Amino acid sequence: MRPLTDKAIRASFINVSVRERNALVVPADLAQTEWERRDYYGWRDHRNPLLGFIVAEIDDVPVGLQLRQAEQPTRTRPQCSWCADVTLPNDVVFFTARRAGKAGRAGNAVGTLLCAGFECSRNVRRLDPPAYLGHDVAAARDRRIDALRTHVDTFFRDVRDGA
Repeated sequence: MRPLTDKAIRASFINVSVRERNALVVPADLAQTEWERRDYYGWRDHRNPLLGFIVAEIDDVPVGLQLRQAEQPTRTRPQCSWCADVTLPNDVVFFTARRAGKAGRAGNAVGTLLCAGFECSRNVRRLDPPAYLGHDVAAARDRRIDALRTHVDTFFRDVRDGA
Protein backbone atom coordinates (compact mmCIF):
# COMPACT_ATOMS: atom_id res chain seq x y z
CA MET A 1 0.00 0.00 0.00
CA ARG A 2 1.23 3.51 -0.76
CA PRO A 3 1.74 5.92 2.16
CA LEU A 4 -1.29 8.03 3.02
CA THR A 5 -1.59 11.50 4.51
CA ASP A 6 -4.26 12.82 6.85
CA LYS A 7 -5.72 14.85 3.96
CA ALA A 8 -5.76 11.87 1.55
CA ILE A 9 -7.42 9.67 4.16
CA ARG A 10 -10.19 12.20 4.87
CA ALA A 11 -10.84 12.74 1.15
CA SER A 12 -11.07 8.98 0.49
CA PHE A 13 -14.25 8.20 2.46
CA ILE A 14 -17.23 7.29 0.29
CA ASN A 15 -19.89 6.27 2.81
CA VAL A 16 -19.90 9.22 5.21
CA SER A 17 -21.35 12.71 5.15
CA VAL A 18 -19.18 15.81 4.86
CA ARG A 19 -19.77 16.46 8.56
CA GLU A 20 -18.67 12.92 9.47
CA ARG A 21 -15.62 13.21 7.21
CA ASN A 22 -14.54 16.44 8.91
CA ALA A 23 -15.06 14.90 12.37
CA LEU A 24 -12.83 11.87 11.64
CA VAL A 25 -10.05 11.30 14.13
CA VAL A 26 -7.16 10.08 11.97
CA PRO A 27 -4.35 8.33 13.88
CA ALA A 28 -1.27 10.46 14.50
CA ASP A 29 1.18 7.61 13.77
CA LEU A 30 0.92 7.70 9.96
CA ALA A 31 4.64 8.46 9.58
CA GLN A 32 5.58 5.31 11.55
CA THR A 33 3.26 3.00 9.60
CA GLU A 34 4.90 0.20 7.59
CA TRP A 35 2.82 0.85 4.47
CA GLU A 36 4.59 -1.84 2.39
CA ARG A 37 3.30 -4.48 4.86
CA ARG A 38 -0.32 -3.27 4.69
CA ASP A 39 -3.09 -4.41 2.42
CA TYR A 40 -5.41 -1.81 3.94
CA TYR A 41 -5.15 0.72 6.76
CA GLY A 42 -7.64 0.39 9.59
CA TRP A 43 -8.23 1.95 12.99
CA ARG A 44 -10.88 2.36 15.67
CA ASP A 45 -12.30 5.65 16.97
CA HIS A 46 -11.13 6.06 20.57
CA ARG A 47 -14.12 8.35 21.28
CA ASN A 48 -16.66 5.89 19.91
CA PRO A 49 -15.31 2.32 20.18
CA LEU A 50 -18.09 0.91 17.98
CA LEU A 51 -16.77 2.85 14.97
CA GLY A 52 -13.97 1.62 12.76
CA PHE A 53 -12.38 3.05 9.63
CA ILE A 54 -10.55 1.34 6.79
CA VAL A 55 -8.80 2.71 3.73
CA ALA A 56 -7.67 0.52 0.83
CA GLU A 57 -6.39 1.09 -2.67
CA ILE A 58 -9.13 0.24 -5.15
CA ASP A 59 -8.09 0.74 -8.79
CA ASP A 60 -4.94 2.48 -7.46
CA VAL A 61 -7.02 5.12 -5.65
CA PRO A 62 -7.45 5.30 -1.85
CA VAL A 63 -11.03 4.52 -0.85
CA GLY A 64 -12.20 4.78 2.76
CA LEU A 65 -15.13 3.22 4.58
CA GLN A 66 -16.64 3.85 7.97
CA LEU A 67 -17.72 0.67 9.75
CA ARG A 68 -19.95 0.15 12.75
CA GLN A 69 -19.43 -2.81 15.06
CA ALA A 70 -22.51 -4.75 16.11
CA GLU A 71 -23.36 -4.13 19.75
CA GLN A 72 -24.19 -7.77 20.41
CA PRO A 73 -21.19 -10.11 20.48
CA THR A 74 -21.27 -13.28 18.39
CA ARG A 75 -22.27 -16.46 20.23
CA THR A 76 -19.27 -18.45 19.06
CA ARG A 77 -15.74 -17.51 18.10
CA PRO A 78 -16.05 -16.52 14.43
CA GLN A 79 -13.44 -16.58 11.69
CA CYS A 80 -12.41 -13.35 9.96
CA SER A 81 -13.90 -13.15 6.48
CA TRP A 82 -10.86 -11.34 5.11
CA CYS A 83 -7.77 -13.09 6.47
CA ALA A 84 -9.58 -16.40 7.16
CA ASP A 85 -6.99 -17.21 9.83
CA VAL A 86 -8.03 -20.23 11.91
CA THR A 87 -5.43 -19.56 14.61
CA LEU A 88 -6.25 -15.90 15.24
CA PRO A 89 -4.54 -14.32 18.24
CA ASN A 90 -7.18 -11.55 18.26
CA ASP A 91 -10.96 -11.09 18.45
CA VAL A 92 -13.24 -11.10 15.41
CA VAL A 93 -16.39 -8.96 15.40
CA PHE A 94 -19.27 -8.22 13.04
CA PHE A 95 -19.06 -4.86 11.26
CA THR A 96 -21.53 -3.16 8.94
CA ALA A 97 -20.71 -0.52 6.36
CA ARG A 98 -23.31 1.83 4.98
CA ARG A 99 -23.38 1.63 1.19
CA ALA A 100 -22.12 4.66 -0.72
CA GLY A 101 -24.45 7.18 -2.33
CA LYS A 102 -28.20 7.02 -2.54
CA ALA A 103 -28.39 3.40 -1.35
CA GLY A 104 -26.53 4.26 1.86
CA ARG A 105 -28.70 7.30 2.51
CA ALA A 106 -31.70 4.96 2.17
CA GLY A 107 -30.25 2.79 4.96
CA ASN A 108 -28.72 -0.04 2.92
CA ALA A 109 -25.62 -1.62 4.44
CA VAL A 110 -23.24 -4.55 3.99
CA GLY A 111 -21.88 -6.64 6.87
CA THR A 112 -18.81 -8.80 7.40
CA LEU A 113 -16.78 -10.49 10.13
CA LEU A 114 -13.39 -8.80 10.62
CA CYS A 115 -10.49 -8.78 13.05
CA ALA A 116 -11.53 -6.33 15.75
CA GLY A 117 -8.31 -4.32 15.51
CA PHE A 118 -7.87 -4.77 11.73
CA GLU A 119 -4.86 -7.10 12.13
CA CYS A 120 -5.46 -9.01 8.87
CA SER A 121 -2.32 -7.74 7.11
CA ARG A 122 -0.17 -8.97 9.99
CA ASN A 123 -2.06 -12.28 10.27
CA VAL A 124 -1.61 -13.27 6.62
CA ARG A 125 2.11 -12.47 6.66
CA ARG A 126 2.86 -14.79 9.56
CA LEU A 127 4.80 -17.89 8.50
CA ASP A 128 2.95 -20.92 9.79
CA PRO A 129 4.66 -24.25 10.48
CA PRO A 130 4.75 -26.58 7.45
CA ALA A 131 1.50 -28.49 7.05
CA TYR A 132 3.34 -31.49 5.56
CA LEU A 133 6.79 -32.47 4.41
CA GLY A 134 7.77 -30.33 1.45
CA HIS A 135 5.10 -27.69 2.12
CA ASP A 136 6.20 -24.27 0.80
CA VAL A 137 5.29 -21.94 3.69
CA ALA A 138 6.36 -18.80 1.77
CA ALA A 139 4.09 -19.69 -1.16
CA ALA A 140 1.23 -20.38 1.26
CA ARG A 141 1.80 -16.96 2.84
CA ASP A 142 1.76 -15.33 -0.60
CA ARG A 143 -1.55 -17.05 -1.40
CA ARG A 144 -3.03 -15.75 1.89
CA ILE A 145 -1.89 -12.21 1.03
CA ASP A 146 -3.47 -12.46 -2.44
CA ALA A 147 -6.69 -13.83 -0.95
CA LEU A 148 -6.84 -10.99 1.60
CA ARG A 149 -6.40 -8.41 -1.16
CA THR A 150 -9.20 -10.05 -3.16
CA HIS A 151 -11.55 -10.08 -0.14
CA VAL A 152 -10.82 -6.42 0.63
CA ASP A 153 -11.33 -5.41 -3.01
CA THR A 154 -14.61 -7.33 -3.25
CA PHE A 155 -16.00 -5.79 -0.05
CA PHE A 156 -15.08 -2.24 -1.04
CA ARG A 157 -16.57 -2.66 -4.51
CA ASP A 158 -19.76 -4.07 -2.97
CA VAL A 159 -20.10 -1.04 -0.69
CA ARG A 160 -19.25 1.40 -3.50
CA ASP A 161 -21.19 -0.16 -6.38
CA GLY A 162 -23.93 -2.20 -4.67
CA ALA A 163 -27.57 -1.29 -5.00
